[in-house]
Amino acid sequence: MTKDEVDTRIRALIEPFNKKGVAITDETTFQNDLEFDSLTVMDFVAEIEDEFDIIITMNQQAEIEKYGQLVSAVHAMQKD
Repeated sequence: MTKDEVDTRIRALIEPFNKKGVAITDETTFQNDLEFDSLTVMDFVAEIEDEFDIIITMNQQAEIEKYGQLVSAVHAMQKD
């Protein structure tokens, strides 16, 4: 799967969680821009894990602050 395909699928998954209608860019932050709380993060991560059949560890979650980082991480996991 290409990085663009990963991006498209994640954009579709993030829509229901984007309550403020924030324009999503690679620099969009989950905490500050989207105002995700810990429960929202857990729900969103579960959606991604199900969609891509991957596991995102707590350590990985802590390192991913921006949308672009998430796309890159999921894309890298797809190669494994």
